[in-house]
Amino acid sequence: MAKNTICLWYDKDAEAAARFYAETFPDSAVGAIHRAPGDYPSGKAGDVLTVEFTVAGVHCLGLNGGPAFKHNEAFSFQIATDDQDETDRYWNAIVNNGGQESACGWCKDKWGISWQITPRVLTEALAVGGDEAKRAFKAMMDMKKIDVAAIKAARRG
Repeated sequence: MAKNTICLWYDKDAEAAARFYAETFPDSAVGAIHRAPGDYPSGKAGDVLTVEFTVAGVHCLGLNGGPAFKHNEAFSFQIATDDQDETDRYWNAIVNNGGQESACGWCKDKWGISWQITPRVLTEALAVGGDEAKRAFKAMMDMKKIDVAAIKAARRG
């Protein structure tokens, strides 16, 4: 296990979530699966308790802790994309697998984890600053999934 690992609390589907992420994003994998050595408040001995996994190079631990805590937008994975095809692929994988769209490139998977599917053209425009950044930002504010062509057009003015 990595020295620093993000721990994500799931009701009971940490393994299913980890497998979905590993199938969806490059540089992702499911590692060790640990079963509970005894009964616990949200499960029984032998149930999957934790799952080690990597999402786009980030080490994570999924904990099947039960329904006590829910995810919110205060935490999200931000996935940088190179073009519209890549943006569509990740966005559609999440949304079409029981997730939901949000605004400005954000969506949520069916386990409640928030994702920012962010084309590099948008982050580059914001980094430039000035009028170019303002135009790209204004265009983004009306979007759910980011439209790369619209951001490029906004950058040009």
